[in-house]
Amino acid sequence: MIVVQPVLEIEGADGFALWPVAEWKPFTFMPLHGALSTAEVGAAVMTVAAYNQGQADDEAAPTRSVDHVGHFVRALLDAEDVQAPGGLRVTDTTGAALLPGCCSGLEEWREAWLDLLDGSGHAWLGHDPSPLAERHGDVVRLTVDAGRDDSPAFEVAVDVLRRGVAGAERDLAGFLGAAADWAAVRLPEHAPALVGALARAVDMPPPR
Repeated sequence: MIVVQPVLEIEGADGFALWPVAEWKPFTFMPLHGALSTAEVGAAVMTVAAYNQGQADDEAAPTRSVDHVGHFVRALLDAEDVQAPGGLRVTDTTGAALLPGCCSGLEEWREAWLDLLDGSGHAWLGHDPSPLAERHGDVVRLTVDAGRDDSPAFEVAVDVLRRGVAGAERDLAGFLGAAADWAAVRLPEHAPALVGALARAVDMPPPR
């Protein structure tokens, strides 16, 4: 038995006051799904917006703006390639968990896992730690950290993993629905563009 969850590596929220955010230990993973609280959705939006700040053209930013919220999310709305730190977390019955490594993003989850299941039989999932997923016939071997000789590892049938990945996709759809409801209340003037950007960040179609 395994559990496959889409997870987002949450940014620290110290001093953030633009909207309510859930208390969450920085740089740990928040599972994304449709039953998140409004404060958890707020923490997720804050994280994705902050992560994409570097793509903004600082010189194009207004020097005086009363729309602090709009200014904060502008980089996310304007980014061509939206990124979201995280990926899919796979946990088995022993408690061993394959976690996304550094530089892994939810914007790449579909390519990585479908390539594993139906393509090359390998998935790049980040580094430090260096999770490794390899398909061998009808079984996928998941190594928690390929950089360690004593790393935990576990195996799962391809069909079981495929169902888990499909469940993760449904969770992401649920998260986007919750984010759309949140944005309609918290950021109504930016809601359609914001939800579209979040959808790109998790490689999903926007909710209808």
